[in-house]
Amino acid sequence: MNSTHKDDKSEGMAGKILPAEDGITSAIITFLKKSLEEKQLEAVMIPSKIPDTEAWTWLLLQDESLLASCNPLPPVMTVQGGKALSNVTKHGDLHEKVAAVMRPCEVQAAVELLKLKQIDLDNIYLISVDCPGAMPLQDYMADPEKTAKAFEEAFSTWGENESVRPICQICHQFSLPLPQQSAPSDNSPPKNEAKFPAADLHIGLIGGDGTNVFLIPATAKGQDLLDKLDLSAEDSMVNWESKVEEIRERKFNKRKAADAEWKAKTEGVDNLAAVFDDCINCHNCKSACPVCYCQQCYFDSQLLQFSPESYLGRAEKRGSLRFPLDTLLFHVGRMSHMALSCVSCGACEDACPMSIPVGQVFTMMGNKTQDYFAYTPGLDRNEPLPLQIFKEDEFGEVETPREGAEAPAEETEKNV
Repeated sequence: MNSTHKDDKSEGMAGKILPAEDGITSAIITFLKKSLEEKQLEAVMIPSKIPDTEAWTWLLLQDESLLASCNPLPPVMTVQGGKALSNVTKHGDLHEKVAAVMRPCEVQAAVELLKLKQIDLDNIYLISVDCPGAMPLQDYMADPEKTAKAFEEAFSTWGENESVRPICQICHQFSLPLPQQSAPSDNSPPKNEAKFPAADLHIGLIGGDGTNVFLIPATAKGQDLLDKLDLSAEDSMVNWESKVEEIRERKFNKRKAADAEWKAKTEGVDNLAAVFDDCINCHNCKSACPVCYCQQCYFDSQLLQFSPESYLGRAEKRGSLRFPLDTLLFHVGRMSHMALSCVSCGACEDACPMSIPVGQVFTMMGNKTQDYFAYTPGLDRNEPLPLQIFKEDEFGEVETPREGAEAPAEETEKNV
């Protein structure tokens, strides 16, 4: 992280302030055009509106004129950016320098896919943007104009807009994680201690009042890009940092309250099953999830294709057999596979045709599981996945010392 001493009273991150007289989207697009024109980037991957429709898609482009139809923050997330980027690179590395402009949760997903060896980021510049959230996909499909207008209002009510998706209302990873300045209290959101942060460059919008955007390098690669464009990070980001922290604190508290609410709603098998009662077993949530990457999923395999006699036998044993079959098993199985890497992007919930709050339930389970390992998915590229390493000193509170061995003094006191 870059920091510079600005005066005797404040020291914080440094960046470059860009004027945005024609709006924040125009300022960001102008920066990307400059990067392409000066050959500092050879391609850009960014959301674009499909002509003559209200639909959004991802474009991988080299012609800067095509940026006119693009928007780094479309009102909806049709395809998770991490998943889209994985499709580009998982079968081989890119030799050109490509910038991928994405929401923070999409950048986090890309980093998790890197750890799962489903993406190559060697020549990719990950650029994240302060995100006010995204609108529910079904709302946008029903009334694109009204929903897009409501999304514009979210930029003036950061963290307080109830029209964005519920998962976005409690997302405290809406911006670049900030450096750890002091030991956090138990009730404060975790801060970034990453040695190799997820994004290379972050575009700050908060505190710019729609008239400025902030280019904030997070890695040496991001810093080098700005330097070569004569946009060296020399401006103080103290105002942006303080406003981000204020919003993050509020949203973190909302997340804790939402987790407690969903824990109560899903306590016990009967309550958990009730949440997924309307599931039609379409597996859209699995298909939309950026970290569900298995080419052959057990739940789509021949192992779950039973003969008529087998169905009748199971019906006889149970008294009856409900179809579609094993919907709860599917969700619990998927939960156990990807809870540690869940970035709370809400793609699964958007994809559900039955409006089941899949993303909110998975976020609650993901938060709880990740807290056990003190792990934040997609935060640090160099931090291994928790189940890929063994730490001798973790989960000591549930250990039974082997015969003849003494438990550590602090654990003995804790367990008395």
